[in-house]
Amino acid sequence: MTEAARAPRSHSYAVGDITVTVIDDGFRKVPVTDNYCLNASAADMNAALAAAGLEPGYLHNPFQPIVVTTGGKRVLIDTGNGESAFAESRGERGNLPGSLATAGMSRDDIDAVVISHCHGDHVNGLIAGDGKPAFPHAEVKVPAVEWRFWMDDGEMSRATPGRMTDLFKNNRRVFDALGRKVTPYEWESEVVPGVTAVGTPGHSIGHTSFVVASGSHSVFVLSDVCINNPPLFVAHPWWHTINDQDPVQGEATRRRVLGMLAKDKMLVQAFHFPYPGTGHIVPDGDGYRFVPMKA
Repeated sequence: MTEAARAPRSHSYAVGDITVTVIDDGFRKVPVTDNYCLNASAADMNAALAAAGLEPGYLHNPFQPIVVTTGGKRVLIDTGNGESAFAESRGERGNLPGSLATAGMSRDDIDAVVISHCHGDHVNGLIAGDGKPAFPHAEVKVPAVEWRFWMDDGEMSRATPGRMTDLFKNNRRVFDALGRKVTPYEWESEVVPGVTAVGTPGHSIGHTSFVVASGSHSVFVLSDVCINNPPLFVAHPWWHTINDQDPVQGEATRRRVLGMLAKDKMLVQAFHFPYPGTGHIVPDGDGYRFVPMKA
C-alpha cells in the first residue's frame, strides 16, 4: 500500500471526562528549498532531517484535526483540507469524512466547529464537495482577532501579492459559502465546556491554541505554533518559515510555548506532527524535542 492510498484512521484518548479523537486528514510532501526558511538553508534542513532518520529533500506535513467530546457535544477543532483536495490529491489529503467514519462519526454528528486560524488546511473542510456547508448542524466559531483581519476590506487591499492575497481570496470563498455565519470568540475564554482559547499569534495574526482540561487532566492543542517536522521546528524554534505571517512574533511565541510545555510537562496535541501527534516536549540543547506517545 502506498502512503497516498493508506486507509482512513482515527485515535481516541481520555482527558479526564473528555474524549479527544484525532482525525487523520492525510498529508502533503513539500520539497525542501532554500526559500522555505528565511534564516536556514535547504542544507541546514536536510541535515536536521537526516540526523533524525528522516528522508532528506522533503518535508512530510500531516494534517490532524481533532474531535473533542465534552458535555455530550462533539466539537471539531479545525477541518482539514476539504473534499476538493481529496479529489485533487487522489486521496492523499482531505480524508476527514473517511477518518471520522472510523471513529463512528459523520459530519452530521458535529455540534460545533472551532477554527484555530484561517489557513486553507484548517478551514477548507468547512465546505463540502457540492459547495454547501459540510457541517450542517454545527455552530462555527473563529478567533475574533483572526476574523476581523481576514474580513477587513482595507487589510485585503494592502495584502502582499502572492500567499497573502491568495489567503484573503480563499477565506472570502469559504466563509461567503457559509453566509459569514460564524461566532467570533476571544482569547482566554472558554470556547466550549472544557476548552479554553489561548492566543499564540505569529503564524497568523489571530492564531489560537487551546487547553482542553477536565479535573486534574489537560492537553495543550498546539495548532500551528510549530508547523511540521519536530526535528526542524521544535529543535530549532528560531527558524523562520515562509508560512508565518509575522516570523519574528512566531519565533517569540514558539519559544514561549515550547518552554512552558517543557517546564510544565504538559501533554501536547499537534496538528502537523507525525500521527497521532500526541506527546510531550522536552528540552534538548538550544531547542526542544518532541517525544511521541504510541497510538
